[in-house]
Amino acid sequence: MTEHHLTPQQIQAYADYLQREEKSAATMEKYLRDVRAFARWLDDRVISKEIIARWKAHLIAQKYAPTTVNAMLSALNSLLDFLGLRECRVKFLKIQRRLFREAERVLTKDDYQKLLNTARKLGRERLELLVETIAATGIRVSEVPYITVEALRRGKAEISLKGKIRVILLPGKLCRKLMKFAEKQKNTSGAIFRTRSGKELGRRQIWAELKGLCKYAGVKPEKVFPHNLRHLFATVFYRTCRDIAKLADLLGHSSIETTRIYLVSPGGEHQRELDRLGLVS
Repeated sequence: MTEHHLTPQQIQAYADYLQREEKSAATMEKYLRDVRAFARWLDDRVISKEIIARWKAHLIAQKYAPTTVNAMLSALNSLLDFLGLRECRVKFLKIQRRLFREAERVLTKDDYQKLLNTARKLGRERLELLVETIAATGIRVSEVPYITVEALRRGKAEISLKGKIRVILLPGKLCRKLMKFAEKQKNTSGAIFRTRSGKELGRRQIWAELKGLCKYAGVKPEKVFPHNLRHLFATVFYRTCRDIAKLADLLGHSSIETTRIYLVSPGGEHQRELDRLGLVS
């Protein structure tokens, strides 16, 4: 029986494969980070079904959240497919669909307004507009570079990621504000959000700037990250329109079940609904 070891050359070949498959930069970074973590733990041992099961048990023992364990297993299973070792794959943890979100992680409209007001007071116009753009369109952080001068002129942004092309409509008022900002920056084409050196603003810097803003705004750090602004957009849109199919289209979801996850309410709302039933005398 052939013994299979994981080598740096194989990991590099896997990275090249992900690039050929046109995986997003964020997906590549996540998968390779998880694969390298597995490689360090493996420590030149032979890859087998048993050793993969032990890696899964190790992750659970390290108190990783079930969703995190499954995400790391997804990366490893992808690598095993690439290496032709599909028989070594392990099953994901079964996770019951959440009935409600933790209130301490829900970004409210009041929190959002605090972030905008604080960025304005600090003279951080780019950051204020960035927060407003993500919240008003529901875009992913990886899609921020597609908000360009050309997109503002058209009133829509065409996004091409993960082999999919979708169109994001941009609110007229937002277009006018962003165009005014671009004119101040003497930016006549390309991405609106750039660093001082002119490079497109990246995921890490966006995260860092949001985390820096929350401490001045008095908003809990665990609430402030780009994807939570996307959740805010989804919640506000649905409460206004009550059209989950249209919301799924706007978010770029191929399944309404994915969209439903965005609409999970805080536990407190469920509690108040139960109290209103009047079934306890």
